[in-house]
Amino acid sequence: MLKIRNAVKEDVPRIMEIYCYAQEFMIKCGNPTQWGHSYPTRELIDRDILNQACKVVYDETGIHGVVALYEGIDPTYVHIEDGSWLNNDPYITIHRIASDGRVHGVFKTVADYCKNMIDNVKLDTHANNLIMQSLIAKNGFTRCGIIHVDDGSPRIAYQWSKK
Repeated sequence: MLKIRNAVKEDVPRIMEIYCYAQEFMIKCGNPTQWGHSYPTRELIDRDILNQACKVVYDETGIHGVVALYEGIDPTYVHIEDGSWLNNDPYITIHRIASDGRVHGVFKTVADYCKNMIDNVKLDTHANNLIMQSLIAKNGFTRCGIIHVDDGSPRIAYQWSKK
């Protein structure tokens, strides 16, 4: 059974392995520009750990996934195009989710964890990330529109709401 805990400094080598695997997987699956070979950076992971936003997904055999979870207003989600959010209630945002490909259910584990914390969950993904889009839809999220990340590139935005 997969569980979630806060990441610690000692997890960083494994976290970086998982992100390297995810980068290669996305490139092979036709999504070469979302992360490429350079995102997320070690500095970003260190900051996420410091802010207790970085979580690891693990079982008795080790760490199989990583995610950054943020509570509160995400600045890139303030403006949405070609649609609208389901509501303006408080939410948690899922960012930088990745798995090592060895176990199934990392996304569902994270989505369920968030849904048990709060009544609204938001996330976004690149238009070329078809696997993530499928997982998002399979886990009950609604496509809400298009947001733009810090570098200005568009992302498909989703929300799950308990209501």
